Amino acid sequence: MEDPVVPRIAVIATPGMGHLIPLVEFARRLVLRHNFSVTILIPTDRSPVTPQISFLKTLPTSINHVFLPPVSFDDLPDDVTVEFRISLIITRSLPALRDSLRELTESTRLVALVADLFAADAFDVAREFGIPQYIFFSATAMALSLFFHLPELDRRFSCEYRDLPEPVKLPGCLPVQGRDLFDPIQDRKDETYKWMLHLAKRYKTASGIMVNSFMDIESGAFKALKEGQPDYPPVYPVGPLTRSCSTNGDDGSECLRWLDLQPSGSVLFVSFGSAGTLSQPQLTELAFGLEMSGQRFLWVAKSPHEKAANASYFSAQTKENPLDFLPVGFLERTNGLGLVVPSWAPQVQVLGHGSTGGFLTHCGWNSTLETIVQGVPIIAWPLFAEQKMNAVLLADDLKAALKINNDDGLVSREEIAKTVKRLIEGEEGKRLRNKMKELSGSAALALSENGSSTLSFAEVAQIWEDNMKA
Repeated sequence: MEDPVVPRIAVIATPGMGHLIPLVEFARRLVLRHNFSVTILIPTDRSPVTPQISFLKTLPTSINHVFLPPVSFDDLPDDVTVEFRISLIITRSLPALRDSLRELTESTRLVALVADLFAADAFDVAREFGIPQYIFFSATAMALSLFFHLPELDRRFSCEYRDLPEPVKLPGCLPVQGRDLFDPIQDRKDETYKWMLHLAKRYKTASGIMVNSFMDIESGAFKALKEGQPDYPPVYPVGPLTRSCSTNGDDGSECLRWLDLQPSGSVLFVSFGSAGTLSQPQLTELAFGLEMSGQRFLWVAKSPHEKAANASYFSAQTKENPLDFLPVGFLERTNGLGLVVPSWAPQVQVLGHGSTGGFLTHCGWNSTLETIVQGVPIIAWPLFAEQKMNAVLLADDLKAALKINNDDGLVSREEIAKTVKRLIEGEEGKRLRNKMKELSGSAALALSENGSSTLSFAEVAQIWEDNMKA
């Protein structure tokens, strides 16, 4: 039976492991540190996938989850963007969400609703029940700043942002080239762009926004957001909220045993996250580039996709065996030098292993934070979403990563081999390693008992406790 003294938070997730993971870690911290209960409501258009189920099984008893009834997309063409598909999943799930919130308000002390950054359309339903609405923003403060400034950019410029002659200057941030702004706004005629503008306006109606980042890596952006326009909601840096271990129904022991046999700091970990995919030509170039580098590697390979860099966003897995798409003889030639695993590896444990000396990553923000926490230097190879902006933050602002040159679309094997050797063998790699160790210390400090993110998190929790007493 529900303890009437314990306040409850409703969390609205969106499909995709990249968004579910940080929301769950936020919920976990809330119940373990601040004595709340949490219900995670997950809209979907299909049955839950194995990675979701495995991950949700790790929740403590104070967190329960509900998969809302799947919505139908029979009326949609196949080529709609991931972001627009998410928007429709949320709006078409609002009736089911209303039923869930009604049940929670009748049976618990529901004090707030926390929406994923793509789920702000749930605000209207929360208002019907008088529930304060918050956003958990699982990306950077720089990306949040872009959201707030998007309506102004829309008014100022008529061209596509990728064609802007000058970089975009967001308050407190390094200037960003228009082509590096997040993907969903790069086609202003698309419905996805209109939805992003709609979200930007919704954000200003939130009671507060919690950002999964921390002051030491984005002090300028956070300062500008806190001192921003009068209509900005309060912004709270609460990160880095990351997994303590990776789970997928597989303990990943093969990877870890192989790493145990490698010299300290000698292995490049290669992974493009739960959603990232490469084309067949790019997969081939990556394979040859790793081979040419002569460096040890652990590569999480996925089967290729010719049209979308985020083809496994909703499934987090590939249906075909990725090893079948590697160059003929590659596995035999690199036997002993590298290990290729299909679709998944225990990323947190790999990054924390002493043999791991670098991470070639798509720069998804979850992966980036996990890397910072472990102090592992990065090769930045952004694919989609806001990842180009993350690469700018890492390489150009923090000076903590090498960027792959992919201006021509296809990254050559020569470019890959050269960059890998620079990171693992070169003086630049040593400098980056030292910088990442420094950032790792800052991350630990932010989450310490009196750290900036801990105090910021506690400030939000206190507001919610006060709501219960009101």
